Amino acid sequence: MLVEGPVEVVADDGTVSKSDRFVVALCTCRRSRTQPWCDTSHRRRRRDRAQHHEHEPAPRDEREGPR
Repeated sequence: MLVEGPVEVVADDGTVSKSDRFVVALCTCRRSRTQPWCDTSHRRRRRDRAQHHEHEPAPRDEREGPR
């Protein structure tokens, strides 16, 4: 999720993360090692899965393309 900055994020445990950037990417998939900021870990996970299952057909939604 892209958010216009500067940004201050308060986690459930009360810790505060700040960024002075003009735009920041917040992680919504919870795979990032730099929570709450996105480090694109979701991309690596998806590629690994695709390579591991090359012999299996793509899920129906991916075969049909955009709707």
